Amino acid sequence: MDLRVGKKYRIGRKIGSGSFGDIYLGTNIISGEEVAIKLENTKAKHPQLEYEAKVYKALSGGVGIPFVRWYGTECDYNAMVIDLLGPSLEDLFNYCNRKFTYKTVLLLADQLICRIEYIHARCFIHRDIKPDNFLMGIGRRGSQVNVIDFGLAKKYRDPRTHLHIPYRENKNLTGTARYASVNTHLGIEQSRRDDLESLGYVLIYFCRGSLPWQGLKAATKRQKYDRIMEKKMTTPNNILCKGLPSEFLDYMNYIKTLRFDDKPDYAYLRKLFRDLFKKENYRYDYVFDWTLYKFQLEKQRAQGKVTDGENNQENNDQQQQQSQQVQQQDAQDQQQQQQQQLQDSQQQQKHFADPRYQNQKAAMYTPNQNYHATSQKVPPPAQPQANAGNPAWL
Repeated sequence: MDLRVGKKYRIGRKIGSGSFGDIYLGTNIISGEEVAIKLENTKAKHPQLEYEAKVYKALSGGVGIPFVRWYGTECDYNAMVIDLLGPSLEDLFNYCNRKFTYKTVLLLADQLICRIEYIHARCFIHRDIKPDNFLMGIGRRGSQVNVIDFGLAKKYRDPRTHLHIPYRENKNLTGTARYASVNTHLGIEQSRRDDLESLGYVLIYFCRGSLPWQGLKAATKRQKYDRIMEKKMTTPNNILCKGLPSEFLDYMNYIKTLRFDDKPDYAYLRKLFRDLFKKENYRYDYVFDWTLYKFQLEKQRAQGKVTDGENNQENNDQQQQQSQQVQQQDAQDQQQQQQQQLQDSQQQQKHFADPRYQNQKAAMYTPNQNYHATSQKVPPPAQPQANAGNPAWL
């Protein structure tokens, strides 16, 4: 059967899943260009794809933000046609035997901080920062990191008045437990600091291969989340970052100083890792670990040491097993959170229209005294970078 959306996009094989929808390979029947098509059943109890498409539109034009070519309804499905991208950082992490070198982590960190800064500059927070939601580009943009899956994104600030959303508590966990901030576990409304704390956990995960709270067992999901929270809260930053360059500890310590409505100093965070990059005499050549790994395999094939069949079978088996384990665990966690996440995403769209909002302004400055190491106010950040090209700082 020839399934099409938007009259000119043919639906092919399934290539992945995201928040509240499956993703398929698509083809523009006029130009032959390949695209990604995300489908959501129109009978879904809480449809989210239209909201996600609107977030993409609000963020359009930014480096590393996929472009939505078409959104609409076909038969029983809502469909979003978007740029086709390459593998996720989680896929590449598995490909590289679940360990990245510092050079690769620093190359990624520089782009990831820029991406998050841009999203924040457009008045959104992502709320699900994790390796699966960062995809490398393809072709000429193969070294560019892209951000996807904005189904849980939320406005933290009114774009007209610039008023920050108020501080609130008793919120259910939104996002992925492994990378969620401590405040998110505590039920505190998320803000910019939480995206950056999650990014810190992602970077440490890439350096170490795992995080201390992975693999914890419990009778129920609620108990499991509580165990993860307890482990995070009882693991000091100096232990979490033990053996890593001091810049990772500096990053995590800085994030913990941020108050709910503070504007992070993104330039300072970038500089931390850029200075480390220069100190280690790395070259900003976009040669990542997976680039070298692929080159080494091709060299071995040329020398007859590894055949395509042997290499493909071994790599595929290993990657499939590792990827399935990670995805199964994350999928189980995500399933338990979806109901509250859906309700929360819908409620946030009505927030700024509420006349009580102005009366709540004072609440937004309420700090979490149990969590902040200092009440220091951070300096204003630099403007978001225009691109991810060869930086002037080298």
